[in-house]
Amino acid sequence: MSIYKPSESRYEKMQYRRCGNSGLLLPVISLGLWHNFGHVDDFENCKQIIFTAFDNGITHFDLANNYGPPPGSAEENFGKILKSNFAGNLRDELIISSKAGYYMWQGPYGEWGSRKYLMSSLDQSLKRLQLDYVDIFYHHRPDPHTPIEETMQTLHDIVRSGKALYAGISNYKADEAKTAIEVLTKMGTPCLIHQPKYSMFERWVEDGLLNVLEENAVGCIPFSPLAQGLLTDKYLKGIPKESRASKEHGFLKMADITDDKLNVIRQLNTIAIDRNQTLAQMALAWILKDKRVTSVLIGASKPQQVTDAVHCTDNADFTSDELMQIEQILSS
Repeated sequence: MSIYKPSESRYEKMQYRRCGNSGLLLPVISLGLWHNFGHVDDFENCKQIIFTAFDNGITHFDLANNYGPPPGSAEENFGKILKSNFAGNLRDELIISSKAGYYMWQGPYGEWGSRKYLMSSLDQSLKRLQLDYVDIFYHHRPDPHTPIEETMQTLHDIVRSGKALYAGISNYKADEAKTAIEVLTKMGTPCLIHQPKYSMFERWVEDGLLNVLEENAVGCIPFSPLAQGLLTDKYLKGIPKESRASKEHGFLKMADITDDKLNVIRQLNTIAIDRNQTLAQMALAWILKDKRVTSVLIGASKPQQVTDAVHCTDNADFTSDELMQIEQILSS
Protein backbone atom coordinates (compact mmCIF):
# COMPACT_ATOMS: atom_id res chain seq x y z
CA MET A 1 0.00 0.00 0.00
CA SER A 2 1.42 3.38 -1.03
CA ILE A 3 2.03 5.96 1.69
CA TYR A 4 0.37 9.34 1.27
CA LYS A 5 2.84 12.20 0.90
CA PRO A 6 1.27 15.68 0.93
CA SER A 7 2.08 18.02 -1.93
CA GLU A 8 5.06 20.24 -1.17
CA SER A 9 3.27 23.15 -2.86
CA ARG A 10 0.02 22.82 -0.90
CA TYR A 11 0.19 26.30 0.63
CA GLU A 12 1.15 28.22 -2.50
CA LYS A 13 -2.27 29.03 -3.94
CA MET A 14 -4.77 28.76 -1.10
CA GLN A 15 -5.86 32.01 0.53
CA TYR A 16 -6.34 32.23 4.30
CA ARG A 17 -8.43 34.65 6.33
CA ARG A 18 -8.18 35.53 10.01
CA CYS A 19 -11.09 34.21 12.05
CA GLY A 20 -12.55 37.23 13.83
CA ASN A 21 -9.82 38.88 15.88
CA SER A 22 -8.27 35.55 16.92
CA GLY A 23 -4.86 34.26 15.99
CA LEU A 24 -6.40 31.54 13.82
CA LEU A 25 -6.25 31.62 10.03
CA LEU A 26 -8.65 29.43 8.05
CA PRO A 27 -8.50 28.55 4.36
CA VAL A 28 -11.20 30.33 2.38
CA ILE A 29 -12.37 26.87 1.30
CA SER A 30 -12.89 24.24 4.01
CA LEU A 31 -14.11 20.66 3.62
CA GLY A 32 -17.25 19.46 5.36
CA LEU A 33 -17.82 15.74 5.90
CA TRP A 34 -21.61 15.95 6.27
CA HIS A 35 -22.20 13.67 3.28
CA ASN A 36 -20.16 11.02 1.43
CA PHE A 37 -17.89 10.01 4.33
CA GLY A 38 -20.03 7.46 6.16
CA HIS A 39 -19.85 3.67 6.26
CA VAL A 40 -22.31 3.55 3.32
CA ASP A 41 -19.72 5.33 1.17
CA ASP A 42 -16.56 4.21 -0.62
CA PHE A 43 -13.71 4.50 1.89
CA GLU A 44 -11.00 4.80 -0.76
CA ASN A 45 -12.88 7.65 -2.37
CA CYS A 46 -13.16 9.34 1.04
CA LYS A 47 -9.39 9.15 1.39
CA GLN A 48 -8.74 10.60 -2.05
CA ILE A 49 -11.09 13.52 -1.40
CA ILE A 50 -9.29 14.34 1.85
CA PHE A 51 -5.85 13.96 0.26
CA THR A 52 -6.87 16.22 -2.62
CA ALA A 53 -8.19 18.82 -0.19
CA PHE A 54 -5.00 18.92 1.86
CA ASP A 55 -2.82 18.92 -1.25
CA ASN A 56 -4.65 22.10 -2.29
CA GLY A 57 -4.13 23.92 1.00
CA ILE A 58 -7.43 23.01 2.67
CA THR A 59 -6.39 22.59 6.27
CA HIS A 60 -9.83 22.71 7.88
CA PHE A 61 -12.01 19.57 8.07
CA ASP A 62 -15.45 19.89 9.63
CA LEU A 63 -17.48 17.07 11.21
CA ALA A 64 -20.28 16.49 13.69
CA ASN A 65 -21.18 13.61 15.98
CA ASN A 66 -24.09 12.48 13.77
CA TYR A 67 -22.45 12.68 10.33
CA GLY A 68 -22.61 9.45 8.37
CA PRO A 69 -24.72 7.48 7.81
CA PRO A 70 -24.82 5.73 10.16
CA PRO A 71 -24.33 8.49 12.75
CA GLY A 72 -20.73 8.66 13.95
CA SER A 73 -19.28 6.85 10.96
CA ALA A 74 -17.85 9.98 9.30
CA GLU A 75 -15.79 10.61 12.43
CA GLU A 76 -14.71 6.98 12.51
CA ASN A 77 -13.60 7.03 8.88
CA PHE A 78 -11.82 10.35 9.25
CA GLY A 79 -10.10 9.07 12.38
CA LYS A 80 -8.79 6.04 10.50
CA ILE A 81 -7.51 8.24 7.68
CA LEU A 82 -5.82 10.58 10.15
CA LYS A 83 -4.10 7.80 12.05
CA SER A 84 -2.80 6.10 8.90
CA ASN A 85 -1.81 9.16 6.87
CA PHE A 86 -1.44 12.27 9.06
CA ALA A 87 0.84 11.02 11.80
CA GLY A 88 3.36 13.13 13.65
CA ASN A 89 3.48 16.84 13.02
CA LEU A 90 0.94 16.72 10.19
CA ARG A 91 -1.82 16.83 12.81
CA ASP A 92 -0.52 20.27 13.74
CA GLU A 93 -1.21 21.49 10.20
CA LEU A 94 -4.90 20.62 10.49
CA ILE A 95 -7.93 22.34 11.97
CA ILE A 96 -10.45 19.66 12.91
CA SER A 97 -13.89 20.56 14.19
CA SER A 98 -16.87 18.65 15.48
CA LYS A 99 -20.31 19.50 16.86
CA ALA A 100 -23.13 18.24 19.02
CA GLY A 101 -26.73 19.35 19.23
CA TYR A 102 -28.84 17.20 16.95
CA TYR A 103 -30.18 13.72 17.78
CA MET A 104 -27.43 11.18 18.34
CA TRP A 105 -28.63 8.46 20.73
CA GLN A 106 -31.78 7.29 22.47
CA GLY A 107 -33.09 8.73 25.69
CA PRO A 108 -33.30 12.22 27.17
CA TYR A 109 -29.52 12.85 27.05
CA GLY A 110 -28.90 12.22 23.35
CA GLU A 111 -29.53 15.62 21.78
CA TRP A 112 -29.91 19.40 22.31
CA GLY A 113 -27.64 21.41 24.62
CA SER A 114 -27.41 20.08 28.14
CA ARG A 115 -24.05 19.74 29.85
CA LYS A 116 -24.63 15.98 30.09
CA TYR A 117 -25.13 15.63 26.33
CA LEU A 118 -22.33 17.92 25.16
CA MET A 119 -19.69 16.45 27.46
CA SER A 120 -20.67 12.86 26.63
CA SER A 121 -20.87 13.56 22.91
CA LEU A 122 -17.44 15.15 22.70
CA ASP A 123 -15.89 12.22 24.56
CA GLN A 124 -17.50 9.85 22.06
CA SER A 125 -16.34 11.98 19.12
CA LEU A 126 -12.73 12.02 20.34
CA LYS A 127 -12.75 8.22 20.61
CA ARG A 128 -14.10 7.87 17.07
CA LEU A 129 -11.58 10.40 15.74
CA GLN A 130 -8.76 8.82 17.77
CA LEU A 131 -7.73 12.29 18.94
CA ASP A 132 -6.95 13.92 22.26
CA TYR A 133 -8.63 17.17 21.22
CA VAL A 134 -10.47 18.92 18.40
CA ASP A 135 -9.53 22.41 17.32
CA ILE A 136 -13.10 23.75 17.30
CA PHE A 137 -16.13 22.35 19.12
CA TYR A 138 -19.55 23.75 18.21
CA HIS A 139 -22.94 23.68 19.77
CA HIS A 140 -24.84 22.58 16.67
CA ARG A 141 -28.21 24.28 17.26
CA PRO A 142 -29.95 26.41 19.89
CA ASP A 143 -31.77 24.52 22.64
CA PRO A 144 -35.12 26.12 23.57
CA HIS A 145 -35.28 24.24 26.87
CA THR A 146 -31.75 24.43 28.32
CA PRO A 147 -30.57 27.78 29.75
CA ILE A 148 -28.05 29.34 27.39
CA GLU A 149 -25.75 29.81 30.40
CA GLU A 150 -25.53 26.04 30.89
CA THR A 151 -24.70 25.36 27.25
CA MET A 152 -22.11 28.12 27.04
CA GLN A 153 -20.61 27.18 30.42
CA THR A 154 -20.10 23.68 29.00
CA LEU A 155 -18.32 25.05 25.92
CA HIS A 156 -16.18 27.19 28.21
CA ASP A 157 -15.28 24.21 30.38
CA ILE A 158 -14.51 22.05 27.34
CA VAL A 159 -12.00 24.64 26.13
CA ARG A 160 -10.54 24.97 29.63
CA SER A 161 -10.15 21.17 29.78
CA GLY A 162 -8.07 21.11 26.57
CA LYS A 163 -10.50 18.84 24.72
CA ALA A 164 -11.12 21.71 22.29
CA LEU A 165 -8.99 24.75 21.50
CA TYR A 166 -11.86 27.03 20.45
CA ALA A 167 -15.64 27.23 20.91
CA GLY A 168 -18.20 27.86 18.20
CA ILE A 169 -21.94 27.92 17.56
CA SER A 170 -24.01 26.83 14.58
CA ASN A 171 -27.53 27.57 13.31
CA TYR A 172 -28.07 30.38 15.84
CA LYS A 173 -30.21 33.29 14.65
CA ALA A 174 -28.95 36.85 15.13
CA ASP A 175 -30.49 37.46 18.57
CA GLU A 176 -29.57 33.97 19.80
CA ALA A 177 -26.00 34.38 18.59
CA LYS A 178 -25.69 37.78 20.25
CA THR A 179 -26.71 36.31 23.61
CA ALA A 180 -24.45 33.27 23.29
CA ILE A 181 -21.47 35.42 22.32
CA GLU A 182 -22.03 37.76 25.26
CA VAL A 183 -22.32 34.89 27.75
CA LEU A 184 -19.15 33.21 26.47
CA THR A 185 -17.23 36.48 26.51
CA LYS A 186 -18.12 37.09 30.16
CA MET A 187 -16.82 33.62 30.99
CA GLY A 188 -13.49 34.37 29.34
CA THR A 189 -13.83 32.05 26.35
CA PRO A 190 -14.54 34.09 23.21
CA CYS A 191 -16.85 32.61 20.60
CA LEU A 192 -14.47 31.97 17.72
CA ILE A 193 -16.89 31.27 14.89
CA HIS A 194 -20.48 30.77 13.79
CA GLN A 195 -21.55 28.20 11.20
CA PRO A 196 -24.85 29.16 9.50
CA LYS A 197 -26.54 27.90 6.36
CA TYR A 198 -25.92 30.47 3.63
CA SER A 199 -26.06 30.44 -0.15
CA MET A 200 -27.53 32.38 -3.04
CA PHE A 201 -30.74 30.49 -2.30
CA GLU A 202 -30.72 30.94 1.49
CA ARG A 203 -29.82 34.43 2.65
CA TRP A 204 -31.28 34.85 6.14
CA VAL A 205 -27.83 35.62 7.56
CA GLU A 206 -27.91 38.96 5.76
CA ASP A 207 -30.81 40.10 7.98
CA GLY A 208 -28.73 40.84 11.05
CA LEU A 209 -26.52 37.85 11.79
CA LEU A 210 -23.51 38.98 9.76
CA ASN A 211 -23.70 42.35 11.51
CA VAL A 212 -23.73 40.69 14.93
CA LEU A 213 -20.70 38.61 14.04
CA GLU A 214 -18.81 41.62 12.70
CA GLU A 215 -19.63 43.75 15.77
CA ASN A 216 -18.35 41.00 18.06
CA ALA A 217 -15.31 39.99 15.97
CA VAL A 218 -16.64 36.45 15.44
CA GLY A 219 -15.79 34.49 12.29
CA CYS A 220 -18.37 33.10 9.90
CA ILE A 221 -18.15 29.81 7.99
CA PRO A 222 -21.30 29.11 5.95
CA PHE A 223 -22.35 25.54 5.21
CA SER A 224 -24.32 24.40 2.14
CA PRO A 225 -22.93 27.30 0.03
CA LEU A 226 -23.89 25.34 -3.09
CA ALA A 227 -27.39 24.54 -1.79
CA GLN A 228 -26.74 20.79 -1.63
CA GLY A 229 -25.40 20.85 -5.19
CA LEU A 230 -28.20 22.88 -6.78
CA LEU A 231 -25.77 25.74 -7.41
CA THR A 232 -23.71 23.60 -9.76
CA ASP A 233 -24.30 22.46 -13.31
CA LYS A 234 -24.89 18.81 -12.33
CA TYR A 235 -28.71 18.94 -12.47
CA LEU A 236 -29.10 20.95 -15.66
CA LYS A 237 -29.52 17.78 -17.73
CA GLY A 238 -31.37 15.60 -15.26
CA ILE A 239 -30.53 13.87 -11.99
CA PRO A 240 -27.24 11.98 -12.25
CA LYS A 241 -26.77 8.61 -10.62
CA GLU A 242 -24.99 8.89 -7.24
CA SER A 243 -25.91 12.58 -6.89
CA ARG A 244 -27.34 13.77 -3.57
CA ALA A 245 -30.84 14.04 -5.02
CA SER A 246 -30.70 10.39 -6.12
CA LYS A 247 -29.83 9.02 -2.67
CA GLU A 248 -32.49 7.87 -0.20
CA HIS A 249 -30.53 9.15 2.80
CA GLY A 250 -29.77 12.61 1.42
CA PHE A 251 -31.37 15.91 2.41
CA LEU A 252 -31.83 17.07 -1.19
CA LYS A 253 -34.87 15.41 -2.77
CA MET A 254 -35.85 15.08 -6.42
CA ALA A 255 -38.95 17.15 -5.65
CA ASP A 256 -36.68 20.09 -4.74
CA ILE A 257 -35.45 20.34 -8.33
CA THR A 258 -38.38 22.16 -9.87
CA ASP A 259 -38.64 23.74 -13.32
CA ASP A 260 -38.63 27.21 -11.76
CA LYS A 261 -35.48 26.40 -9.77
CA LEU A 262 -33.78 24.98 -12.86
CA ASN A 263 -34.62 28.14 -14.79
CA VAL A 264 -32.86 30.24 -12.14
CA ILE A 265 -29.87 27.88 -12.14
CA ARG A 266 -29.56 28.09 -15.93
CA GLN A 267 -29.54 31.89 -15.84
CA LEU A 268 -26.90 31.91 -13.10
CA ASN A 269 -24.88 29.39 -15.07
CA THR A 270 -24.85 31.72 -18.06
CA ILE A 271 -23.31 34.50 -15.94
CA ALA A 272 -20.75 32.07 -14.58
CA ILE A 273 -19.74 31.01 -18.09
CA ASP A 274 -19.33 34.66 -19.07
CA ARG A 275 -17.01 35.02 -16.04
CA ASN A 276 -15.02 31.99 -17.20
CA GLN A 277 -16.11 30.06 -14.11
CA THR A 278 -18.18 27.05 -13.27
CA LEU A 279 -21.45 27.84 -11.51
CA ALA A 280 -20.04 26.30 -8.32
CA GLN A 281 -16.99 28.57 -8.45
CA MET A 282 -19.15 31.65 -8.95
CA ALA A 283 -21.51 30.69 -6.11
CA LEU A 284 -18.56 30.29 -3.73
CA ALA A 285 -16.92 33.54 -4.87
CA TRP A 286 -20.25 35.32 -4.41
CA ILE A 287 -20.27 34.40 -0.70
CA LEU A 288 -16.57 35.11 -0.21
CA LYS A 289 -16.92 38.62 -1.62
CA ASP A 290 -18.17 39.57 1.86
CA LYS A 291 -15.09 39.92 4.05
CA ARG A 292 -17.17 39.09 7.12
CA VAL A 293 -17.09 35.52 5.83
CA THR A 294 -13.96 33.70 6.97
CA SER A 295 -14.35 30.48 4.98
CA VAL A 296 -16.98 28.46 3.13
CA LEU A 297 -17.62 24.78 3.81
CA ILE A 298 -17.92 22.69 0.69
CA GLY A 299 -19.02 19.09 0.42
CA ALA A 300 -17.63 16.71 -2.17
CA SER A 301 -18.43 13.29 -3.57
CA LYS A 302 -15.31 13.10 -5.74
CA PRO A 303 -11.82 14.65 -5.65
CA GLN A 304 -12.30 16.76 -8.78
CA GLN A 305 -15.11 18.69 -7.09
CA VAL A 306 -12.58 19.87 -4.51
CA THR A 307 -10.15 20.87 -7.24
CA ASP A 308 -12.90 22.80 -9.00
CA ALA A 309 -13.96 24.61 -5.82
CA VAL A 310 -10.51 25.88 -4.84
CA HIS A 311 -10.28 27.73 -8.15
CA CYS A 312 -13.19 29.97 -7.13
CA THR A 313 -10.64 32.59 -6.05
CA ASP A 314 -9.20 32.81 -9.58
CA ASN A 315 -11.98 35.30 -10.31
CA ALA A 316 -13.19 36.58 -6.95
CA ASP A 317 -14.34 40.07 -7.97
CA PHE A 318 -17.76 41.00 -9.34
CA THR A 319 -18.72 44.03 -11.38
CA SER A 320 -21.73 46.06 -10.29
CA ASP A 321 -23.55 44.86 -13.41
CA GLU A 322 -22.90 41.21 -12.53
CA LEU A 323 -24.16 41.70 -9.00
CA MET A 324 -27.28 43.46 -10.27
CA GLN A 325 -27.98 40.67 -12.76
CA ILE A 326 -27.57 38.03 -10.06
CA GLU A 327 -29.95 39.91 -7.73
CA GLN A 328 -32.54 40.18 -10.50
CA ILE A 329 -32.32 36.45 -11.24
CA LEU A 330 -32.56 35.47 -7.57
CA SER A 331 -35.55 37.74 -6.95
CA SER A 332 -37.44 36.67 -10.07
